[in-house]
Amino acid sequence: MDVVYNPYDPLVNDDPYPVYARLRREAPIYHNAELGFWALSRHADVSAALGDSALLSSDHGPMLDPGAWGPQARTYLSFIAMDPPEHTRMRAIVSRAFTPRRVAALEPMIRQIARGYIEEGLERGTFDFARDFAAKLPLDVISELMGVPPSERAGVRRNSDALVRYDPGGKMAEDGLKSILSLGDYYASIVADRQATPRDDLVSALAADGELSVEEIVAFVFLLLGAGSETTTHLLGAAWYWAWRNPDQRAAAFGGAIAQWAEETLRYDTPAHGLARRLTSPTEWYGVLVPADAKVWIVIGSANRDESVFPDPNVYDLGRDTSRAISFGVGRHYCLGGPLARLEARVALEELTKAVSPSYEIDEEGIRRTSHGNVRGMVRLPTTVTPA
Repeated sequence: MDVVYNPYDPLVNDDPYPVYARLRREAPIYHNAELGFWALSRHADVSAALGDSALLSSDHGPMLDPGAWGPQARTYLSFIAMDPPEHTRMRAIVSRAFTPRRVAALEPMIRQIARGYIEEGLERGTFDFARDFAAKLPLDVISELMGVPPSERAGVRRNSDALVRYDPGGKMAEDGLKSILSLGDYYASIVADRQATPRDDLVSALAADGELSVEEIVAFVFLLLGAGSETTTHLLGAAWYWAWRNPDQRAAAFGGAIAQWAEETLRYDTPAHGLARRLTSPTEWYGVLVPADAKVWIVIGSANRDESVFPDPNVYDLGRDTSRAISFGVGRHYCLGGPLARLEARVALEELTKAVSPSYEIDEEGIRRTSHGNVRGMVRLPTTVTPA
């Protein structure tokens, strides 16, 4: 039978890797005519595609979901929905404020937030690791970075949750559209406040630069919310789950292999699962001519399991070489928030291994995954913990 790949099929979304293996082997350029996309799945093709912005444009945004794909994407996805020279200008301006020094300075705050949520989980014994820890930590970090007052973060979290929910066909849910408007107004008010009364936060630094409009700053905030918080949430959930499923690797993780734990999880169960691009000219892959303006779905999650690059790719192994993993992209669109995601993961996993016994348990029947978007991960992960 011919390989069939529908990313909105719940069975595929639960475990896409067998389908990805068939795509790499049998259909390295795959066409889903009904959903209107072409897919590249091999590591070499994914890496080359992500680095070629002239052939594969970002001007319709990176989203596979039809409701979010189009020339309007830049209004809420900032520079990741742009090509040079606009992308170069915007990224350079944002990078002046979103510096490695500013990110590194967040570590004590990240550690404090992580400890607080871990202590709450230990007090309860059984809690939802995804909802009560992995989702809250990165959103709190971004809220701190943005200068959102603690009293307003619950409302931001509610709107952010709705923002990343999709209907089964990949269309953004109605409450998600309302949340865009609500959050947009809220962040515009923060920008206006920082323009009048600057503080020591990222929004103040962006506003003080003077080169970005209110709309451009708000778009970057949306980018941080989506790309910055949700992917880190799923990285933490996947690390927790796969260590539990692999006791020998859990022993290594709890024994101090924290960086390796994060990096192998990024490869093995990649949170940022794929990116869409618009093909600028007719191009032939594997004897198949793909027309100009086609939506090309670049499947990072498949590339990170490519057997030609990673021996025994379906084995979760903290000892493997992950240097060729493409978890944060390639080239000029390499994820600006990658260092922050790695910092959050390191600190969170360090604090978990200090406070929690490695004999924790997970209720697999209670696990729920995201509807398919560009990210893949768990939104429910019931776990039972005891103190270390």
